[in-house]
Amino acid sequence: MKIIKIPLVDLPAQYKKIEGEISKAIQRVLDNSSFILGPEVEAFEKSFASYCGVSHCIGVANGTDATSLALESVGVKSGDEVITVAHTFIATVEGISELGAKPVFVDVIEGTLLMDPSKIEAAITPRTRAILPVHLYGQTVEMDPVLEIARRYGLKVVEDSCQAHGAEYKGRRAGSMGDAATFSFYPGKNLGAYGDAGAITTNCAEISKWIKQKRNHGRATKYTHDFEGRNSRMDGLQGAVLSVKLPYLDLWNKRRREIAARYDLAFADNPNVVKIDIASANTPVYHLYVVRVPNRDRVLQQLLDIGVEAGIHYPVPLHLQKACAYLGIPQGSLPVTERNAERILSLPICPELQPSSQDRIIELFLEMLK
Repeated sequence: MKIIKIPLVDLPAQYKKIEGEISKAIQRVLDNSSFILGPEVEAFEKSFASYCGVSHCIGVANGTDATSLALESVGVKSGDEVITVAHTFIATVEGISELGAKPVFVDVIEGTLLMDPSKIEAAITPRTRAILPVHLYGQTVEMDPVLEIARRYGLKVVEDSCQAHGAEYKGRRAGSMGDAATFSFYPGKNLGAYGDAGAITTNCAEISKWIKQKRNHGRATKYTHDFEGRNSRMDGLQGAVLSVKLPYLDLWNKRRREIAARYDLAFADNPNVVKIDIASANTPVYHLYVVRVPNRDRVLQQLLDIGVEAGIHYPVPLHLQKACAYLGIPQGSLPVTERNAERILSLPICPELQPSSQDRIIELFLEMLK
């Protein structure tokens, strides 16, 4: 079979379309020498807060730092418990354990593979301090029941929005519904930097003020410190790059939805392809296009062999990872999560994917499933 090269995400093609704007933005930072925080980061923070529909955005070094800072800002401390899911990237729980807190996993919904709100109450203990719903694959968790449970039990809610830039739930943007929310701008995200970068959004001025100090060594002024903080500052170069990209985000997300719709149509009558459900209240942004197939590993290898960069997000649930063995959660504890981890497959999706390339992916993929 002829080898073709189709990347999961085509960052070089994206860069070529905005190369001139990126070059001007980078040169501006070089001319001003505003390499750490500074006006470029401040401008992006203001724009992204407006985009998400919140009062405050705080730029930080990466999405993992954003999670630990956001959780700490709402009062999570050593010995506390945070309810989340095992079907996510490990950075979600790193942000919890870094504080000395314990992640408590609940299962996901079969159709969407998102946190199942009906499982939350049974997981609450006297040590529970917060809920960390993960908006996965570009779709938000069903937030109304999560928020209602949190209100009833006096818990904080921090949204993991690292895969949901621009996604909406009942008209509300990801990152605007909890006490705080976290974003990663890892290069492959819908809104990606040219290196590591992250952000926290919130409507709480007190939370915003604390995080701004905490990310910058607890500074009140340059050499006065109200408390011991940390170094988690966004680079000026990343702020400038993100400011160039942000005005394109809605257009890029629209293109992702169009590509997903073509996949959906092509797979609609194939019993071997089970797509991820989109909840009726949601407007997704398809950070990933994920399907469930039999013989997943064989199909994946065949795609890779011919140059189609498919992937798995994520093949081993966190409670079954060696890194999380200390939690003592046995196999079989999260049946929906575990069952789907053996079947999920991510197909290439990015705004730059050409129709001819997508047609080729569809043709080859369906042939492999026969």
